[in-house]
Amino acid sequence: MSVKASEPAITQKGTDPAQNERDTTIQVVEFVLGNEHFAIDLFDVKEVVEYTTITKLPNVPPYVRGIIDLRGEITMIVDLKHRLNIIEESTKSLESSRIIVLDEKITKSKIGILVDDVTSVSTFEGNQVDYTSASISHEDTAIIGIIKRKVKVKEKEINELIIWINIKKLLEDVDTSM
Repeated sequence: MSVKASEPAITQKGTDPAQNERDTTIQVVEFVLGNEHFAIDLFDVKEVVEYTTITKLPNVPPYVRGIIDLRGEITMIVDLKHRLNIIEESTKSLESSRIIVLDEKITKSKIGILVDDVTSVSTFEGNQVDYTSASISHEDTAIIGIIKRKVKVKEKEINELIIWINIKKLLEDVDTSM
């Protein structure tokens, strides 16, 4: 993969900025936390694995769920719902949740994030992303933008909103807190 870890997974085709916004494509992994849809850059993800028993660690921040043995390698698990202060409970059991293992190039160590469900890998056009909405939130939330996707619900077409987050920024203090 040739995308730098600090940059979103974006492909630009031209040199005109107005044209670039229309021609830009992003690739993301979509997942659910509580009742909300989120996305992170595809190139920040190494793999998605099923939930497995997590060994709890003493004296770690509350959002660090613990560690797992992933094919012989110890991987720290961060509860993303807890990290983002999402209090909505999932209707699914913990055993049906997923772990998104992040690329070590962005995390500098073996880290996985615990999410309620992974829904898809998707490609969106640049004009489907609202970058100005991210400025509404606090600077430290690491929101890149809001992706708008049209979906049909009972014969009506509505915009589904997906919160696109910068996982590297969100987890940059995890290594220093251990």
